[in-house]
Amino acid sequence: MTKAGQADIRRLLIIGAMSRLNWLGQRTIVEGSWLSRMLMRKPKMLVAIALANKMARQIWAMLTKNKDYRDPAMAVLA
Repeated sequence: MTKAGQADIRRLLIIGAMSRLNWLGQRTIVEGSWLSRMLMRKPKMLVAIALANKMARQIWAMLTKNKDYRDPAMAVLA
């Protein structure tokens, strides 16, 4: 995430990512996932920024393709 663009949207994405990484959200992170591997080797704030960046790219893809969110775990099962 760069500092270019709307600061309010960037701030909300980072707040959302931090809430995912907090104590309650951290218990639901699947072992061996991208997020758990990042948390093992990087500082929490850096992981939150990376997660916010990933969320922003997913939102942009959904908006441009006019599609709903598909959970990657459910997409594998389908």
